[in-house]
Amino acid sequence: MALEQDIEVLEKNNIIVSTLDKLWNWGRAHSFWPLTYGCNCCPIEMMAAGASRFDMARYGYEVFRASPRQADLLIVAGPITLKMKPVVERIWAQMPEPKWVVAMGNCATSGGPFKDGYAVLPGCDSLFDVDVFVPGCPPRPEALFHGLLELKKKVEGKS
Repeated sequence: MALEQDIEVLEKNNIIVSTLDKLWNWGRAHSFWPLTYGCNCCPIEMMAAGASRFDMARYGYEVFRASPRQADLLIVAGPITLKMKPVVERIWAQMPEPKWVVAMGNCATSGGPFKDGYAVLPGCDSLFDVDVFVPGCPPRPEALFHGLLELKKKVEGKS
């Protein structure tokens, strides 16, 4: 209790007290380097989010990576077919830790309109843990921004 009061006094005098872990997670949360997997219509909305009208750069996420070894966020936009399953799993395995996943669209979250087909997985959560689900068919760029901001909150609160 006394420690919390001391921290409040320091904050009133513009002295920031934090842990290295919180500072590290703050940096991670404000500088995601996304790697994209896209199929069908969701990647078009993801590209629109990175374009000038919506401008994903204002959140610090504009550096889309082409190599999994340089990315820490996998945005799965669209369905994953059985033929692409080993490729996506390999990409996920090549990404360095810590890494996160955003499932964008109904196809990535639950298979979407293709869920009854024999060649589409019932969501990317059957391959790896998904941190944020962005619903929609296809989701608007604003929905992707909301998902990324939710992921930012999740990473900042992580210890």
